Amino acid sequence: MTAEEVRALLLRRSEVVIADVREEAAFATGHPLWAASFPLSRLELDAWRRIPRRDTPIAVYGDGVARAIGVLRGLGYTRVHELAGGLDAWTASGGEIFQDVNAPSKAFGELVASVAGTPSLTAQDVKALIDAGTPLVVVDARPFGEFRTMSIPTATSMPGAELVLRIRELAPDPATPVVVNCAGRTRSIIGAQSLIDAGLPNPVAALRDGTIGWTLAGQRLDRGATRTAPLSVTPPHHALAASGARAVAERAGVTFVRARDLPGLRRPDRTTYIFDVRTAAEYARGHLDGARHAPGGQLVQETDHHAPVRGARIVVVDDDGVRAAMTGSWLAQMGWEVYAISPAELLTRPGAEPSLHPAPPPVDTVDAATLRAWLADGSATVIDVGPSRDYAAGHIPGAWYAARALLPAAIATIGAARRYVLTSPTGLLARFATADLRHRAPAFALEGGTAAWRFPLETAEARYAVPPADRYRRPYEGTDNPREAMEAYLEWEFGLVEQLERDGTHHFQVLGHVPALSRYNLPFG
Repeated sequence: MTAEEVRALLLRRSEVVIADVREEAAFATGHPLWAASFPLSRLELDAWRRIPRRDTPIAVYGDGVARAIGVLRGLGYTRVHELAGGLDAWTASGGEIFQDVNAPSKAFGELVASVAGTPSLTAQDVKALIDAGTPLVVVDARPFGEFRTMSIPTATSMPGAELVLRIRELAPDPATPVVVNCAGRTRSIIGAQSLIDAGLPNPVAALRDGTIGWTLAGQRLDRGATRTAPLSVTPPHHALAASGARAVAERAGVTFVRARDLPGLRRPDRTTYIFDVRTAAEYARGHLDGARHAPGGQLVQETDHHAPVRGARIVVVDDDGVRAAMTGSWLAQMGWEVYAISPAELLTRPGAEPSLHPAPPPVDTVDAATLRAWLADGSATVIDVGPSRDYAAGHIPGAWYAARALLPAAIATIGAARRYVLTSPTGLLARFATADLRHRAPAFALEGGTAAWRFPLETAEARYAVPPADRYRRPYEGTDNPREAMEAYLEWEFGLVEQLERDGTHHFQVLGHVPALSRYNLPFG
């Protein structure tokens, strides 16, 4: 499939997947706007869940493309093609190359800020208000785990989809200023603009550049904060949130449906994603049959991960009439065909989302006790093919790290062994990797994976048979990023709107802004 053919599908809003099968760190160095990261190392585990329809057109590029095409065809996909000429041909055809991850969502956030004029305050402005004791509500739009790692002093965790629903519980007085922050820019912009567009009368602003801006200003971040949004919402506040969210969603083009409409949306000739945008705890207590969990804020932030089939339709689900409407409003502005439903009576299936992957191939296995004996007499070498972050956090003593797709190179580094034992957190990925390796050398999978290892793990000794490229280190995560990386990341975000204009495949349409009171009565900016 040529770059021109892929571009034509994007422009027609037809369904297509652009699958980059490199490891994520390589993906982040540059890719087309609508490319999705599908590392060859875990392709069997991800494909069925992320590409539900087997006859979806898929254009594949990256290291190991021939093997990836074979895997996808073996999984039942019937329209799998190599992207002719790869990235070089894409750029030669006039396509843009976008760096980092979640590029569509981040570019969209910058476009929203540009078109809507989302108010923002600098880190110095916000700190001065806090130090002065100004009545101020700071809400962090990231997931709780990110908030707990580092947060703005006085901030409360209120992930993006929860903002419109719950903000009045923290700021019932319309004179109370509200500041929305994230780690960088996107979730702050989308969160603040959500409150403005949904009609919150309070003064609202995004914290400019988030925790990155706070750090670059030389200001202290909190660690381990635990403040969370109220779980209950008073009926008057809920009514205001629901009416505001519905109005925004209708302006954006979201279609509201009822339970009886769902069968008609699940057509065999269309990819239909159904996402429950509530919290993980709510999803586990009961969800719509067939719905996947994707908290609304992160669904907007990571759309390329959750919905890699560009041109698909998306159904967003809640039980309150607020979170699905607000999430849907942003997805619709991003060019998706969006439906919203709040079928409280149908949210009855408890538990976690089911795994969708083929049965692992039959391989020889070994239990933890036997492996421990083999390690004691030097007759086995362990290779951990799980996520490199999990390996660094604790691995079987003496284990090497290797990405599954790079096992041949890893074996060259590790050297010959009497037998190799492969492991991963649950052992599932290790079984696929063992099948890859067993034709080269005696290979076993650890039963139950590293989770079944009942003996001490080690962290001090790390043996990387290949560089850990399975995950791109975001410049805005953690607490020890170099200043230069944070500054470069912000500069990249600032240039995304111009890249969108040059690329021309986005179909983004930001709502014509309706001035809200919060745009004009900001006493603090």
